[in-house]
Amino acid sequence: MEDLPEALVTEILKRITSTSDLNSLSLVSKQLYKIEGNQRGAIHVGSGLCTATKALTSLCARFPNLRKVEIDYSAYCKTLVSLRLNSAPKITSIGLFSVAVGCTSLSALHLIDCEKIDSVEWLEYLGRDGSLKELVVKNCKGVNHRDFLKFGSGWMKLQKFEFERKRGIDDRLLGDMVYDSSYNAHNTDIYDFCCESLKDLRFAHIKTWPEVGLRVVLGKCKALEKLCLETSFTDNSLYAIALNCPMLQIIDLRFTRCSRDWPLEIGFTQKGFLTLIQSRAIRVLVLNNANFFDEGMKAVSSSPHLETLELILCHAVTYVGMRFIAHTPCLSNLILRACHNITDVGMAELGRAHKLESLVIEYCGEISLQAAQGVIKSVHYSSKFSDALKKKLGFLGKC
Repeated sequence: MEDLPEALVTEILKRITSTSDLNSLSLVSKQLYKIEGNQRGAIHVGSGLCTATKALTSLCARFPNLRKVEIDYSAYCKTLVSLRLNSAPKITSIGLFSVAVGCTSLSALHLIDCEKIDSVEWLEYLGRDGSLKELVVKNCKGVNHRDFLKFGSGWMKLQKFEFERKRGIDDRLLGDMVYDSSYNAHNTDIYDFCCESLKDLRFAHIKTWPEVGLRVVLGKCKALEKLCLETSFTDNSLYAIALNCPMLQIIDLRFTRCSRDWPLEIGFTQKGFLTLIQSRAIRVLVLNNANFFDEGMKAVSSSPHLETLELILCHAVTYVGMRFIAHTPCLSNLILRACHNITDVGMAELGRAHKLESLVIEYCGEISLQAAQGVIKSVHYSSKFSDALKKKLGFLGKC
């Protein structure tokens, strides 16, 4: 067949419809292997494609003119350990259940902007029979905070958990308070679970009334080291963290869309905040959009173990706040990003304390390089809106 013109061989191969016959022919010679690969326009593969990146690269090299690829994992993929689905609008709850059943080694699952997930049988299965250590669910409108209470014994193994509820127009119409119509005041069994392995926790936009809901987790995390909150929590929530999270070292609080003064929408008081930061060995504190927090810096300065403080878009913080910060006992690292009311006068307040080992100033229009260098010589100073700042503000990802 090698003596035949390539166009004729191609025409012959087009008339062969059996995939097994085509596969056999491609093994006869290099010429047939190349021609058969070039003419294949569609392919169906099963669970043998577990190492997805490598396998797809080889697949595209073997069949350069593919127009349709169907990957069927229904035959299971027992070696898959991590799965991230980002903006996958056609992924349904049925598909996720197949993953839960078939991918028995799955330890990390990220679901981001998956609009068609509307039931949680997959979550119940993973909680009962799975081995998840990391679960991240963001902006999946069919999944609410109460669904995770069905995760059951799965909480025992979980080390990292993030949940960000997708916000809608109703949030603003209802004063940012989300009423859970399925709330049953007498059903407390759903809170009977443990999450003592959890080290990294993030909640965003899960405000509910009248139920405690997922906030109950805050009182159960004895191993928690890092906490990120972008939502409304009461003093009781902060007291629960202070009482039950002895390992907590990093706190990241975001107050997007909150008003000035001490806004009602954040839910807790300065007393609750003070109790939290004084009760544990908090070493890193990040405040994002805390536009009501100038006097609140006095509470921050009382934190006995705080080493690193990062302020982002905290426009209410002025030289008064810097004066308090300068007296924080163990503070050695200060990061200021887009804080436009901190001036050279505030830098002078810091300079008098002679404490800082590291100072980062980024996009703070009222602070000059000269004033920053008066605090510490090796300052990182930028007047530009960098990618690092965009990421902190949520343009390039969340905490």
